[in-house]
Order: sequence, then C-alpha cells, then structure tokens
Amino acid sequence: MRKLSMALLAGVALVGCGGPEAAEQAPLSWEEFKASAIPDEGNVFVVNQDEAVEGEQGLRDYYDNFVANGDMGSSEGGLAVYYLSGRDVKYSSTQARNLTYCVSKTSFGTRYTTIVNAMNSATAAWEATANVNFIHSSGYDSNCTASQTGVFFDVRMTTTTSYLARAFFPNSSRSGRNILVSTSAFGSISPWTLTGIMRHELGHVLGLRHEHTRSTASGCYEDANWRGLTTYDRYSVMHYPQCNGLQTGDLVLTSSDKTGARALYP
Repeated sequence: MRKLSMALLAGVALVGCGGPEAAEQAPLSWEEFKASAIPDEGNVFVVNQDEAVEGEQGLRDYYDNFVANGDMGSSEGGLAVYYLSGRDVKYSSTQARNLTYCVSKTSFGTRYTTIVNAMNSATAAWEATANVNFIHSSGYDSNCTASQTGVFFDVRMTTTTSYLARAFFPNSSRSGRNILVSTSAFGSISPWTLTGIMRHELGHVLGLRHEHTRSTASGCYEDANWRGLTTYDRYSVMHYPQCNGLQTGDLVLTSSDKTGARALYP
C-alpha cells in the first residue's frame, strides 16, 4: 500500500512488500493507513500500489472493513476475484461484452500511438481467453475525460511518479473508472513493458485482485476480500515478482490466469 519507488522499479521491485514476517505485524492505525495512500485526481486514493478507492469516506470504509481487523485471510485459492458481501465484484455478461473506452490524445500527445498499441495488445490478451470485449471508441479520444459519458472508462496520462499505472474495479462510479498511466511507464521499466503493465491493470478492471494477497508468505498481504478461481499461481500476471513471485519476465497471462478468467467470464 506504499508508494512505488521508481529507482527500485527498474530492478522490478516495489516499495511495500516485505518478507514473510510483514504479514504478522500489527494493523496500521487509520492515520498511518491514510498517510500511506496516494492522493490522486478526482477525489481518489490509490492503495495496494495501483487500486483506486473513491473519496476519504471510501478510504475510511476500506480501512475499517479490510485493514483495522488484521484479518490475514488464507493461502488457499488462485487467480482471485474481488469478493464483497458474499458476491463477486464483476460485470454482467452484457456489460462484459461492451467495455468501451477512450484514449486521451490531449494528455498522451506524442505518446498517443504507443499507448493505443499497448492497449490493443493488452485487451486482445484478455479477449482471447474470456468472454469480454474491450472497444476503443476513438471518436471520443479528443475529449477523453473522467466525465466523458460516451464511454465506460477513460485512459489518460498523468505526470505522477507514485505509480506506473492505476486502474479500478467493476463497482467504481464513472468518475473513478479510469486507467491513469504515468509518464514513467514510457521509460526504462525492463523486463516489464507498457503492454505488460496494461495487461495487469486490465485484470483489475475485470475485477481481479493481486495474486499475492492470498498468501501470507508473500510479504505483500493486502486484505482477505477475494475468492480463489484457480490454484495459487506465483507466475500470474496479477502477481508482483518481488512479493515471492516467480515471474521474472514481462507481465503475461499464464495458463492458470486464462482458466480463472474463463471461469469468471465464461
């Protein structure tokens, strides 16, 4: 839940992931947790490094429900979907086939074609395995904002260095349904690529949690608000390598990721 270190990121490391003993520490106080969240545009706070929570009340609710009680969850299960009040946080079959988005020409400028190509490749990876359909509504790209109601979500660039990119979950309101991409994501982030980052963020858009939050041994526990879809996969596109993961190359969908995605969106 802490900020990304861009210097460490070049070596595929993120701040906020300790050793196995980190899972046994006492829960953060509300003040500590609030200070660790990244304030972002549109009254949004970023937690778990790339997940958006809307408003301070939403941040407080997140803390009260998932952080304050110190619930450490389970190490069982695999590719995991966001799970609240006994229900998966996912789209209806109709909405899953109509995930329209725009890409801001204004904010990306000369990087516009690069991000469009990365999104095309990343969306194709999920579409090839699950019953979902991402549609680039390019007619809105010249007016691609958080208030653009002609699309389901927007993709825009930000100058923050607190993260490479951040996304949203299916239960977000329109103002919070954004994929924001940092200018730093266009720099040297090897072995990851911009397409790999987008594949990971689109996993969140579909309702998937970080894979490492299910294992207390990962050192990167977040909360217990998930339901396993497959066996635990340390190579998953949703698993950070520095959180006891085994993926040392780009962020790509594994066979387990594909099985889980098909189970969620058959």
